[in-house]
Amino acid sequence: MKAKVIVMPKQSILDPQGVAVRDAVQHHGLPAVKSVRVGKMIEMELDGAFSEEQLHEVCRDLLSNPVIEDYQLVVE
Repeated sequence: MKAKVIVMPKQSILDPQGVAVRDAVQHHGLPAVKSVRVGKMIEMELDGAFSEEQLHEVCRDLLSNPVIEDYQLVVE
């Protein structure tokens, strides 16, 4: 079984990396791009017993910074 964790900066937080990517894309001739947010995706392969609550705990405490980031957990 696999779990994917998508971590993104909160909408209210300035994303300087996203701004830099947006500016570079616009400089490459694509001015239609108005905003970019840069995050990370973590894929975990799971074997054995686990609970979704355990996964959420790992996401909150280890994989994201809840002050400035939101996460989405997808278990496949």
